[in-house]
Amino acid sequence: MPTTLSTISWRKLILTLLMFAVSILFLLPFVWMLVTSFKVEKDVFVYPIQWIPKEWNAITNYKEVWDGDYPFWKYYLNSIKVGVTTTVISAMVSALAAYGFSKIHFKGSNYLFLIVLATYMVPSQAILIPQFILYRQIGLFDSHLGLILLGSFSVLGTFMLRQFFMGVHQEFIESAKMDGANHFRIFWTIGLPLVKPAVATYAILRFIWTWNDYQNPLIFIRSDKLFTIPLAMQKFTSLSGEFYSLIMAAAVSAILPLLIVFIIGQKSVIEGIALGGVKG
Repeated sequence: MPTTLSTISWRKLILTLLMFAVSILFLLPFVWMLVTSFKVEKDVFVYPIQWIPKEWNAITNYKEVWDGDYPFWKYYLNSIKVGVTTTVISAMVSALAAYGFSKIHFKGSNYLFLIVLATYMVPSQAILIPQFILYRQIGLFDSHLGLILLGSFSVLGTFMLRQFFMGVHQEFIESAKMDGANHFRIFWTIGLPLVKPAVATYAILRFIWTWNDYQNPLIFIRSDKLFTIPLAMQKFTSLSGEFYSLIMAAAVSAILPLLIVFIIGQKSVIEGIALGGVKG
């Protein structure tokens, strides 16, 4: 028995060291990007790599990004507006649809859910032209409202949350019905609190997807003042292509909100994974 325990301990130690080494390899590009954003331009491609800059230029680089000829703070506000609004609407719509498909039984409900799932197999690129024509006709082209509506209805979110709502015991629903509660009250006071970690997990994913979305803003936004961060990054790169320290400062600025959202919401993500493991 001691020999077996010792063997298991050594295996865990070796596996831990291996995963640590792999994580370092994955983090190196990010570390290089962060360090480069602090350097003066002449030290960016110095070999061997200076992991600690000899000459710091962080204030100048970030000031140029945030308040220079192409100020990032304006596009941050656009992305926050679109990202937060889309996340709130999408999480609520997906949760309501998920509750309906899992707890409200009516004739043909399963077939309707299959039809909804079938739409997920249609590539988004295949419907870009009809969406573009429709948005031009109804006046949603070149507007943040149009972007918000594009991301507010998610088949994946509905499917994901439905699986969690199916884990809510039917006895809770029946007891609430006996007390005279309607479905919306049951959803709001019983169903939603029980799957809150799952909703929070989806909301984090939805915000990340929306923040990083490049295709939809590229197609449906034309005015420079309405650009989101991905479009701003593309234009900033084209204007500052020879200054890699500025590009890296812009890249760090672009991913910073995602890191903050994940750090704040990682507890909910873990709870959502745990809830998925014990549902039902």
